[in-house]
Amino acid sequence: MWWQIGLWLVSTALSYVLRPKPSAMQGTAPKPAGISEFSFPTASESRSIPVLFGTRWISGPNVVWYGDLKAAAIVETACSESKW
Repeated sequence: MWWQIGLWLVSTALSYVLRPKPSAMQGTAPKPAGISEFSFPTASESRSIPVLFGTRWISGPNVVWYGDLKAAAIVETACSESKW
C-alpha cells in the first residue's frame, strides 16, 4: 500500500514538472476567422474542373452536376365523403 502512495506522489511530481508551459501570447485574444479562410462549393462556368485519380480531398470544389434530379408533380385527390 505504501508503494502505491509513493508511486502516486512520484507520478504527480513528474506531471507537474513536465506539463506544457504557458506561452507569452496567452493573454491576447485570438483573431476571428474571415470569410476568405473558408472554402465553399461553388457552381461557376468560369472555374476549371480538376481531373483527379483515386480518392482526394478538394477544398472548395466547383459543383457542375449533382445526381439525376427530376421534378415530378404531386397529385392528390380529396374525397368529399368520409367512409368512417
